Amino acid sequence: MKIIKVLGSGCAKCSKSVELIKAVAQEQGTAVSVEKETSPQTMMEYGVMSTPAVVIDEVLVHSGSVPQAADIKEWLA
Repeated sequence: MKIIKVLGSGCAKCSKSVELIKAVAQEQGTAVSVEKETSPQTMMEYGVMSTPAVVIDEVLVHSGSVPQAADIKEWLA
């Protein structure tokens, strides 16, 4: 199971990112745990300067926008 964290302030883009990641994972049949992280401390630990940001298994893979479905599919493969 992949552990995915969506880092952000809890804005609409962050929520949309969470929903999209869950939808793509379900479509692919990939087991994931998706968590929202709103702590500025956590964002600083990953070096995130713009949100939403996506961390998969403790590796920052995206930041600054809602990820595209094609990108999410690659991350989950």
